[in-house]
Amino acid sequence: MRSIIFYGQTGKFTFRMLATVLGGQSICILLGALVARAIAATDEGSGSGTAYLVVGVGLGVLCIVAAGLMRRPWGVTLGWVVQALTLLSALVVPMMLIVGLFFLALWITCLVKGTQVDAVVARREAAAADGDAADRVDG
Repeated sequence: MRSIIFYGQTGKFTFRMLATVLGGQSICILLGALVARAIAATDEGSGSGTAYLVVGVGLGVLCIVAAGLMRRPWGVTLGWVVQALTLLSALVVPMMLIVGLFFLALWITCLVKGTQVDAVVARREAAAADGDAADRVDG
């Protein structure tokens, strides 16, 4: 479990995978915002449909911003915040709990497996560099 980080740099493969998860998550959140607005619009006494839409679009945009900032050390932290806010959106649209859990599982899987892939790539690059250095000495 030491490959689950909350702050810090990730490898190239990991940050690309995390950005991909956030990109897909943004689409689902934007669609969830439309559902929240439609549900609020059907309640005659509730006038919060536009507020739900604005907050949902804001969270969707935050996903896209977080995906773009994955190379920064605090990009992962922002991604965790997006995961928490997605789970909190289930208070408005209960089915967003399933969406939030699904993307949280993807997020954690990408952190764990991405770190493993980055470690393998680093070992292969180091072995290739050692092989090149040995070839230059022998030649």
